[in-house]
Amino acid sequence: EGSMSEKTIGIESPILSRNERLATQLRERFAKHQIFVVNVLSSPGSGKTSTILATNERLRDRYRCAVIEGDIASDVDAITMKEAGMPAIQINTGGLCHLEGNMINQAVDAFEAGVGLDNIDVIFIENVGNLVCPVEFDCGEDAKVALLSVTEGDDKPEKYPLLFNLAKAMVLNKVDLLPYVDFDRERARDFATRLNKELAVFEVSCRDGSG
Repeated sequence: EGSMSEKTIGIESPILSRNERLATQLRERFAKHQIFVVNVLSSPGSGKTSTILATNERLRDRYRCAVIEGDIASDVDAITMKEAGMPAIQINTGGLCHLEGNMINQAVDAFEAGVGLDNIDVIFIENVGNLVCPVEFDCGEDAKVALLSVTEGDDKPEKYPLLFNLAKAMVLNKVDLLPYVDFDRERARDFATRLNKELAVFEVSCRDGSG
């Protein structure tokens, strides 16, 4: 009996390589129009939408903000953003757990056709709720922001080190709930800043406006 030879085909490298090329093109496109892009990454339910809304409320007098919404399904968040006065594009990934450069490019094309890129100063990318897959895919952003809420474990930076290594800032959200949850803010901060000594840390509450 002949034995069947086995071959493993790695697809991750070609996919990431293609995405890197797209991300470089996106970065050049954003720079041309002087748009600052923030890729917001977190677990589901950490408060990405609320944080972006609260940030826009404080920036709107100086900067024109837009949002790219990434979800597996639905357009609830995009509708919320539009109601708050921000141009918003919804991307439904249909099961894919992250956004990629080609998706962002299509959204930017839609912004260009709809409001004009010269009328946007900041784009927030609200990525799919996931602390693993989205981190590896560069979307042409100027900064990744790791959003962590106190309703999660304070060991998240230890469990998901790549995100906190690559992020320029960690936003600790829902600090108004600290008296009611078992979350050690110093432990979370210590883990995160040990991984990334240049990480900026902001403690906020979208509910009461603190931070």
